Amino acid sequence: MAPKRTPAAASSAAASGSSGPVSAPSPQTTAAPSSLSSGPKTLTTNSSIFDIAHTVWQQYLATTPQRTLLLDAFMAFLVLVGGVQFVYCVLAGNYPFNAFLSGFSAAVGQFVLTASLRMQTSSPSSSTTSGEEGAFADYVFGSLILHFFCINFIN
Repeated sequence: MAPKRTPAAASSAAASGSSGPVSAPSPQTTAAPSSLSSGPKTLTTNSSIFDIAHTVWQQYLATTPQRTLLLDAFMAFLVLVGGVQFVYCVLAGNYPFNAFLSGFSAAVGQFVLTASLRMQTSSPSSSTTSGEEGAFADYVFGSLILHFFCINFIN
């Protein structure tokens, strides 16, 4: 088999009128620039706070499992509920102080129980279904005790 000619050799052979087999020049492929890669955005040492927060948020959404996202959303809701109760107590007064303490402790206690459930189910060692079921059973049992305490504390 005859060696392939380079494009420069093929054009010089065609210009000189030789009648040998000429191979068509193959299209050259270039590597994609690194800025178009689909990997995570790299931050520089002088990145703005907005860029850092945006990159952290995008990584969190891309790498966090759906179950953990739901637990985090519920925990954010509990923080909101506790904050609203506290602001209401400060602005409107705390006449039935038992009701405020009961509702606020329910929000804080449920947050702590949910954080515990998140830690138990998010760790790589709890990849077994029985470990997650046990963690959820503990969560339900702790929630029942917490709410029983809060209901009895209201009077």
